[in-house]
Amino acid sequence: MLEIGQQAPEFCLPNQDNVEICLRDLLGTWIVLYFYPKDNTPGCTTEACDFTASKDDFSDLNAIILGVSADTAAKHQDFIAKHSLSITLLSDESTQMMQDYGAWKLKKNYGKEYMGIVRTTYIIAPDGRVAASWSNVKVRTKRTKNGVVTQRLHTDLVKEKLLELQKEKR
Repeated sequence: MLEIGQQAPEFCLPNQDNVEICLRDLLGTWIVLYFYPKDNTPGCTTEACDFTASKDDFSDLNAIILGVSADTAAKHQDFIAKHSLSITLLSDESTQMMQDYGAWKLKKNYGKEYMGIVRTTYIIAPDGRVAASWSNVKVRTKRTKNGVVTQRLHTDLVKEKLLELQKEKR
């Protein structure tokens, strides 16, 4: 996991249209960078749809959303078409970027250990420094208080933090 204030590692990866997206070209804007395990799985679909639903809110905050997985650009295209997504998805087939950002870790499932993507989100400030981070992200968190179940979206937490960070910068 990267530290707050640390310079975000440089990256250049193809998006769903095989257009190279590089950190250096995005400096000057806020970046919401999220790592997710796999296209078309329940949690990843929910997260991508939540970010798509919030895209205009992030855009109003001068922020772009980038999702990253090890899926190919072609799989990203299918994922986007199937769920009408309007966010940019990057393909890190080598997992190098995920390793650089601390999202590629040892996981355990049913007693087996393997390397995989841990759902992680970063906010990168316009100067290229890490401004906020979340690891082991829960896409939606349910809480019960006085018998009432409420649900918090991870995207809402990210938006709230981005607003807070922007107020601090003024």
